[in-house]
Amino acid sequence: MPDSVSELLQRNERHARRFENERFEGVQDGQAPGAVTVCCSDSRVLQDEMFENRTPGDIFTVGAIGNRVFEETAEGLAVSGDVLYPLVHADTSTAVVIGHTGCGAVTATYKDIRGEIEEPAGIRHCIDLLKRRLTDGVAALPDGFEESEAINRLVEYNVDQQVAFLRESDDVPVDIDVVGVVYDFQDVYSDERGLVHVVNVDGVRDPDRIEEERPELAGRVRRLWTY
Repeated sequence: MPDSVSELLQRNERHARRFENERFEGVQDGQAPGAVTVCCSDSRVLQDEMFENRTPGDIFTVGAIGNRVFEETAEGLAVSGDVLYPLVHADTSTAVVIGHTGCGAVTATYKDIRGEIEEPAGIRHCIDLLKRRLTDGVAALPDGFEESEAINRLVEYNVDQQVAFLRESDDVPVDIDVVGVVYDFQDVYSDERGLVHVVNVDGVRDPDRIEEERPELAGRVRRLWTY
């Protein structure tokens, strides 16, 4: 892990030496990424690396606590501008919402719903936003789950809620493909750490139906919780 700014700068020098200048040709004056990914802000989740995103202009990456696609505005909740921008201005046709196992944001929201926790104002704001979409999910959890099991099911539920928000927004073009996935580094879905597992496609949560409608996703669709 880097322990100083100078170490980060040294890493950047190595990056620049490997990153030949011509790789930026064609995208210096604009961009048209094929997908926008919305990932939880977590140092353990390598958003670009998980999709081998090493080509400038290929994927538009967005990070937010709890992989939120919405923000508070004067008119109420709206799709976050950093998510919406590529969808309406850069011809991006796919949005991918990425949750992850053991999510700290979902954990904090779960605990807050069950009994308020203390957090600084900025983190409290994020938790309060997530609570708007997760409270019903917490209420619907079956009895008997250990906390970690409950959290990982709520991770899926949160992904579903973010997918639904994008699909319901009048600001998002109707032909956008919206996919929800969960990144697993805790051996929850399989023993192959780093795989993303598809849990939602355009609002469809049933794995069999997803694979029937999208056979190219066969073998990569899996859910912990069907509700």
